[in-house]
Amino acid sequence: MKEPEELSDAQFAELHADLIELRDSLTDAVAAGEVSSQPVTLDQSSVGRLSRMDAMQAQQVAKANLRSHRLRLKQVGLALEHVGNEEYGYCRRCEDPIGYPRLKAKPETPFCLICQGEIEKR
Repeated sequence: MKEPEELSDAQFAELHADLIELRDSLTDAVAAGEVSSQPVTLDQSSVGRLSRMDAMQAQQVAKANLRSHRLRLKQVGLALEHVGNEEYGYCRRCEDPIGYPRLKAKPETPFCLICQGEIEKR
């Protein structure tokens, strides 16, 4: 496998813009998720038991999505910090370049493919 190359200035600028756009979209998703994960209040005299169970299940899915969005938003924030101190694009574990294709797919990723694979094996 070919070693990833360092990012060009154009790639770096493109990924920085991607991170900002992702941060904004995740911020909106978190705000929407906070609304949809509120406690379910249904009047049992007018709504059946199964409808209440469906509403509670939808609430649990919304809570899981909210946790996922918050985690990814935190990762994006850390990636933006690394942009500021010129550490973006390098693996946090081995310090090799991560590579443009991986960063384009997931701009907040902190690890190269090799290190990510090793981490997932544990």
